[in-house]
Amino acid sequence: MFSKFFNKNVDAAEQTPPSTQENASKGSLTFKDINPRVNLHYGIPSTASVMAFDPIQSLLAVGTLDGRIKVIGGDNIEGLMVSQKHFPFKYLEFLQNQGFLVSVSSENEIQVWDLEQRRIVSSLRWESSITAFSVIHGSSYMYVGDEYGMVYVVKYNAEESSLVPLPYYVPTSAIDEASGGSSSNQHSIVGVLPQPSSQGNRLLKSSSFCRVLIAYDNGLLILWDVSEDKVIVVKGNKDLQLTSKIAVNSQEELRQEEPSDDEQLEKEISALCWTSGSGTVLAVGYVDGDIMLWNLSTSVPSNGNDVVKLQLSSNASRLPVIVLHWRPKRPRDDCSGQLFVYGGDAIGSEEVLTILNLDWSAGIGKLKCIGRTDITLNGSFADMVLFTRGVSVDTTGILVLTNPGQLHFYDSACLSSLTSKEKKKVTVSPIEYPIAIPTVEPNMTAATLGLIRVEVNLLRALSEKIAAVKLRRVEVSGNTDWPLTGGIPSQIMEAENYQVERVYIAGYQDGSVRIFDATCPTISLYCVLGPEVKGTSIDAASAPISALEFCSAKLTLAIGNELGTVLLYDLTGTTDAMQLNCVTENGKEVYTVQGGDEPHCTAVFTFHTSPISTLQFLHSGSRLGVGFHSGRVALLDINTYSILFLTDSMSNSCSPIKSLDMRPSTETISVIKDLGQSETKCMDSSADQEVFVVTKDGQFVLLDGNTGKIIISQSLKAEDESIVVSMHIIDSSKTACESGTTHGSDNPLNTDEEATSGASSCGKTAESFCLVLCCENALHLYSGGTTPVETMNLSKPCCYATTFKKDDKDAGLIVIYQTGEIDVRSLPDFRLVGESNLMMIVRWNFKTNMDKMICSSESGQIMLVNGCEVASVSLLAFENDFRIPDSLPVLHDKVLEAAIDAAADNLSPSEKDKQGSLPGILGGILKGLQGGKVEEQKVGFPKVGKSNLTHLDTIFSNPPYLKPSSLNFDDDRNDVVELSIDDIDLDFDQHVVVEASSTEESNNEKKDKGKEREKLFEGATTDSKPKMRTVEEIKAKYGKEDAAGAAALARNKLAERGEKLERLSLRTEELQNGAEDFASMAQELAKRMEKRNKWWQL
Repeated sequence: MFSKFFNKNVDAAEQTPPSTQENASKGSLTFKDINPRVNLHYGIPSTASVMAFDPIQSLLAVGTLDGRIKVIGGDNIEGLMVSQKHFPFKYLEFLQNQGFLVSVSSENEIQVWDLEQRRIVSSLRWESSITAFSVIHGSSYMYVGDEYGMVYVVKYNAEESSLVPLPYYVPTSAIDEASGGSSSNQHSIVGVLPQPSSQGNRLLKSSSFCRVLIAYDNGLLILWDVSEDKVIVVKGNKDLQLTSKIAVNSQEELRQEEPSDDEQLEKEISALCWTSGSGTVLAVGYVDGDIMLWNLSTSVPSNGNDVVKLQLSSNASRLPVIVLHWRPKRPRDDCSGQLFVYGGDAIGSEEVLTILNLDWSAGIGKLKCIGRTDITLNGSFADMVLFTRGVSVDTTGILVLTNPGQLHFYDSACLSSLTSKEKKKVTVSPIEYPIAIPTVEPNMTAATLGLIRVEVNLLRALSEKIAAVKLRRVEVSGNTDWPLTGGIPSQIMEAENYQVERVYIAGYQDGSVRIFDATCPTISLYCVLGPEVKGTSIDAASAPISALEFCSAKLTLAIGNELGTVLLYDLTGTTDAMQLNCVTENGKEVYTVQGGDEPHCTAVFTFHTSPISTLQFLHSGSRLGVGFHSGRVALLDINTYSILFLTDSMSNSCSPIKSLDMRPSTETISVIKDLGQSETKCMDSSADQEVFVVTKDGQFVLLDGNTGKIIISQSLKAEDESIVVSMHIIDSSKTACESGTTHGSDNPLNTDEEATSGASSCGKTAESFCLVLCCENALHLYSGGTTPVETMNLSKPCCYATTFKKDDKDAGLIVIYQTGEIDVRSLPDFRLVGESNLMMIVRWNFKTNMDKMICSSESGQIMLVNGCEVASVSLLAFENDFRIPDSLPVLHDKVLEAAIDAAADNLSPSEKDKQGSLPGILGGILKGLQGGKVEEQKVGFPKVGKSNLTHLDTIFSNPPYLKPSSLNFDDDRNDVVELSIDDIDLDFDQHVVVEASSTEESNNEKKDKGKEREKLFEGATTDSKPKMRTVEEIKAKYGKEDAAGAAALARNKLAERGEKLERLSLRTEELQNGAEDFASMAQELAKRMEKRNKWWQL
């Protein structure tokens, strides 16, 4: 029937109804059908610039220069959040264990991202330029420093989903008075760091994080107490008195020098970090390349020995110190550790990350630099974060981000080996980020997206194999060296009920092929097909992959490479012995090879050496069409593993084959006879199938599906038109049509009446198939003749086009341009329905050869590759093959959040003061459930629950110096009462609940203690000098006339004291037994979970 398209002997105008020739029918797509969005995204964006880490949830966030945030957990759990504004992020921090992420854009907009909703839930535009930002650990409070020297406080209210500026601020007048310098509002803030373990006013019941370090651009350092509204420590500027100067030019050259007298008084600060868990020593990096360690301790009066300078190079011109991070040598070690430095070296030197081993156990004035190590980076440095062991982190080390989009983890073993080397610069092999879909190493060269549509038995067999592979990977995931483990997959993979729906297949430069299960947004690797074919020694199999095709009906994969070899794989696999057919132009050889669970190769075809440009399964998967770069076409019989034919070049210019298709030819002969055509080579064909072929230069050829003879050969484009991009055959009888509607404004060919008349021809049997030819500069629709019935000239060069269905009907065409813009057009009229671009959807610029890795499904889902990134984009509102949001993995674990908060809130005050006590309590449970080792977390911040920060509500809810009177305690320490064992009233039958935030109860408690004190001492003064008592006073006191009575009273008191101690011992034993019962219950629960794979499966 298709031979009539190119009948030269009959005038097409006489055979085609005028309405069809003039115009095709109107498509039914509307603007409401368009909804561009990203379904899944894998890989680190190439524009990554800043990182944040949540050690409790074990999640990493990566901010970019174009308004994207990538959140990464374990087990291929990744999430992409995109801002509507394309601005870089200056700051990025988690609200740890709360499910929120805070960013500050270059436009000074504070944004709060909800990890569950994966979007911005609140934003606040700051009027001035934000120059410093920090989140108070474990809270929702944030310090904001600006260009005018002001420090403000902002709180995120999760219940109302709003950012709230609070009344509190740091007054510049107090800073000026304490520093004795010029007005502080003339200098911008360059850093705000909450002081770890700071207690502020000791009379507050809970006063953690009451002090904050404020750094100004002129070098001024201020330690401010928010609970007392006063300056605690002033350093920098005129107070700069160097104790010593240490030059660390290399590992072989460590020397201590005398400080010079001409030290610069005002040095601009560029980086800073705490180098002690108690917050007494601060490392500060400067723009001139210097590093200074400041002693900020208030326990010992300053004697001038409070600062030491480090220099990484003796050159006069040095790079600014960009990043400083500190890792202590041992837990709670305030005097030794490693200082990580980026910058500070000579200008023009090799880009490295420097590790300094420092020790000042003899005092900051006697600081020693034990050694220096330079790590050569893989790319340009962007950011780094430290990992310490804790509840959800089972390793220590550093994670380094380099451009473009590379993550490398240096664990403690790697760092130890580095510092033990004697060489100046050491090249090591860090742990690379485990990319879910490799695109660069090895280099991806081809890809296809296949939907699974097979009979039940084949589907069940494949689904069980893929589910089993996933379960095996989950079981070993806890043994991986990669430190991130956060997030929860969307579902528990069980082989009994899991069904695979689609696969993503990628071919690579080294000849390998990877098959991924793309049923859910959490893509997982099914298997890797190596370049070697088991049972053969074919060298051509290792050539770069140039074409891929998947047959969903038979679960067969066809692979073509640049040496002309075609390989066929059966994805179901078998453990029995199987046959391998090796077919050449000389014949076929059959080998018997051992089977396996993974896909096995069934045939290898090597009969032409030209690179394969396209593959297409035809005739329900029983035929495979092969198009070569030389312009030749071959048709393979899959059932018999034979070559049906190999043609000569389809084009005089040997242009590559762009598209292949096959259709039945039941009406071909009758149509030709009806047209009155004489017997030609067309009539000699007895084929029941016709093969459509189109070349890159626009040559259309119709082949006999049995012999390969040319039935018709016709050029479909003028000489001045661009090259062909693709060809599509659509069934116009199943095309979504609207009769009587008008064309879009971008169609210059037809009027409204023509559109109406053209619709009347839709659905005729002789014209039930239409041919869509997509060229670089135009779109053509052929239906019944050599003249296109519809033509749409494109203003931009097209690089990719594909059709999609709606309600099982050919509905539209997706066109991607070389500029990255995307059009969605209806069929068959090419009317523009919607448009978007890659920059808007995924923030990508179109790059050369990107079109080679684009693949799509018939539902309009598109898979794209850009550098290290892979994304699935949906353009249509009615398409939701991934079943989003139900199938998305969970980024924030609410069960873990509740467990951590409950454990922290239930700790006693003494336990809260002990760092590492939280992992000791909760870690025992998680150890059994996770199957891993949990050690104490070695960080400088105390473990705090939400109830431990209630004092900050009162402090920040008022301007400075205007706090409620209940917070203005007298500093007289005479009110402090020390109780002994005799003062303890043991009444275990009463349960007392103390509300820490209740001022009234606090005052009543104080009054009661005062009465008890008065009753205990009976009016005694606080004078510590002993007072001689007379005999009469003793008798009046104890009511006894002799010493024997006094001794009896003392014995009674002693007996009463013993009873109290015994009762305390019993109570302690009860508590200990309760703790043992709790531990026993946790162990039993862990045993029950042994067969489970994740603790979150509770």
